[in-house]
Amino acid sequence: MTDTTTDAPVSTETVAEFADRARTWLADNMPRVDPADPPYVDRGEEGPWLRARELQKLLHSGGFAGICFPREYGGLGLSIAYQRAFNEVSREYELPLILNTPTFTICAATILDTGTEDQKRTHIAGAISGDEVLVQLLSEPSGGSDLAGVITRADRRGDKWIVNGAKTWSTSAFAADYGLLLARTNWDVPKHEGLTMFLVPLAADGITMRRIKQVDGGNEFCEEFFDDLELGDDAVVGEVDKGWEVASRQMFHERRAVGGGSEFASGIGAEGSTDQLVDYVELLRATGQTGNERIRAMAGRALVRRAVQEQLVDHVYHGVLDGSLPSAAGSILRISHAETVQFEVDTALGIAGAAGVVDDGSGLFSFGSRYPSRQAASLGGGTTEIARNVIGERVLGFPREHAPDRGVPFNQVKRNKN
Repeated sequence: MTDTTTDAPVSTETVAEFADRARTWLADNMPRVDPADPPYVDRGEEGPWLRARELQKLLHSGGFAGICFPREYGGLGLSIAYQRAFNEVSREYELPLILNTPTFTICAATILDTGTEDQKRTHIAGAISGDEVLVQLLSEPSGGSDLAGVITRADRRGDKWIVNGAKTWSTSAFAADYGLLLARTNWDVPKHEGLTMFLVPLAADGITMRRIKQVDGGNEFCEEFFDDLELGDDAVVGEVDKGWEVASRQMFHERRAVGGGSEFASGIGAEGSTDQLVDYVELLRATGQTGNERIRAMAGRALVRRAVQEQLVDHVYHGVLDGSLPSAAGSILRISHAETVQFEVDTALGIAGAAGVVDDGSGLFSFGSRYPSRQAASLGGGTTEIARNVIGERVLGFPREHAPDRGVPFNQVKRNKN
């Protein structure tokens, strides 16, 4: 298994020289973002994904794509210092940020750690060049947060794997080309030991995909049904029956990505007009509360939490890098990110007041429209409860909690029964 939490080779170009070159290239080639009118990016529509592919191809043509991915797989092979320098000089430009999650920070990073050489050269390079979008196919309708309890099955028939089952809550699967699918290949062993990860072409026969409409009206998520989907051995990621190792690494990358700690993100910032950080100075002005000390204190607390989150990302990243923290510490970022997002949503709505609930034309309704999806931050990358267990058991060294199905062959585990 490749370890992506190590320093990349030293470049002959200094970080400052790289930043200067990037600054010049961006000014000549990438579209600038008007802060007063940022692009509208709805992850549930096809347009933003097509636009993201175009922007990624531009980055690739300019030599600024895949900064921290190895050169042999289409990247630049540079350290995170170069990526952060690029992040700083690219803040004013339109970037393919929706490709960060899950394509780069989760799926491509997982393939880098666990995939075959052919998978790395094909799919990591394909993503970096803007030709491929990758997605996760993990959650199941009856699985809840128990990822190891998946019942989508892959049975061996001759020289093929035949997949049957269903996945759900797959982020932006409708826009993707390939998905990392976790399936059960052995029912006679405990649940963690009989899983295999597959890399699935989403246009293949045997896959039916449907969109899921959310409470806030969005339809970014999908559900997939697999009916005798045929896959070859070249679709296996990692080893047969050792898919939990791949899934564990995948969740490591997801928790770092959700918390903002991945070196594989291709730029940072808001994806579009619906994802902007709250400008509390402007919000207080728009609500006529610039002189209200209580409201100013509310905004101040939110900004402090935002600053602490940024510092925590840096601390955890370097802690994992130098070995002072285990890789599971990425779950710390996952929890702190969720708490910070929810605190900011609550604070902004509290300041906006009634105008955030009833659209009066002031533009403040956007703060209320975000509220129905505030809990999503506690679900991505596994629930907050799961993340707390990970921290307790794998970071703090607490005893594992009791699990009645531990060590029991999966075909003997009772499921969906009272």
